[in-house]
Amino acid sequence: MNRPAKENDDLCLDFEAHIRLERNLSANTVAAYLVDVRHLLEFLEGKGIGPIDASAEDLHEFLASLHDMGISSRSQARIISGMRSFFKFLKIEGYIESSPVELIDSPKLGTYLPDVLSVEEIDAMIAAIPPDKSESPRNHAIIETLYGSGLRVSELVEARLSRLNLDEALLIVEGKGSKQRMVPMSPASVSLIREYLPIRNGLDVKPSGQDIIFLNRRGAPLTRVMVFYIIRDLAAMAGIAKKVSPHTLRHSFATHLLEGGANLRAIQEMLGHESIATTELYLHLDRSHLRQELLEHHPHYRADNAK
Repeated sequence: MNRPAKENDDLCLDFEAHIRLERNLSANTVAAYLVDVRHLLEFLEGKGIGPIDASAEDLHEFLASLHDMGISSRSQARIISGMRSFFKFLKIEGYIESSPVELIDSPKLGTYLPDVLSVEEIDAMIAAIPPDKSESPRNHAIIETLYGSGLRVSELVEARLSRLNLDEALLIVEGKGSKQRMVPMSPASVSLIREYLPIRNGLDVKPSGQDIIFLNRRGAPLTRVMVFYIIRDLAAMAGIAKKVSPHTLRHSFATHLLEGGANLRAIQEMLGHESIATTELYLHLDRSHLRQELLEHHPHYRADNAK
């Protein structure tokens, strides 16, 4: 007979004691497993169920959501390992009779996803930007905007001045299915765009580029291919052997937030995987909530906030 279910917080405390004291796992592994289990519990809570009632189908759905967000294969493998430990603990303690994770193979999830860059590699790309080229301020702003807000490259090249609010550090972008969403911007990207705008406005701006933020040297909108070459070349200049594209920065954004402990629902919203209401009130609430997640969990936001 199964034991009565406990609240999620109490289960997490018991699980932490189990892996820390009985399994003698390292402090880093304990911290990582707890973050991963809390993400799982958040997901299950959104479905209106607790871990005691979770099925293999529920866990497959959770893993699929991570895959859709572009979470790195390495992080996915660690999350599965944490799930195995958590449900094994629930079984040992008598909360469940069998673990739903037993029905999940150790998958090679996301092996085809682009590599995820470390914070040090992203900083190395930024450091590789030549200081004396006219396009360098633009390219620096592009990297910070892609990595700081998790934009798709299509959203970046179509980003509009009329939807940019630097005072509030907000940008409205149009994602898949012509769905608009409001994304917080990092302090670094706001500062860099401010520096770039006088250069941009000094170009012979073509009619097609009048409302576009990032332009080429001829005053026309950048293309996706141009941004790809910018990112690829900077990665090569930084000595990064991985295959790097603009989407790599989006995957890095999601992975670093997840590994830093950010709320799973907030990451999904920032990536634009769900439609959000466009009322002024909702946007205001969404902005403050998402900005707090970024300030607490994104490497470049934390670094700026610590200065």
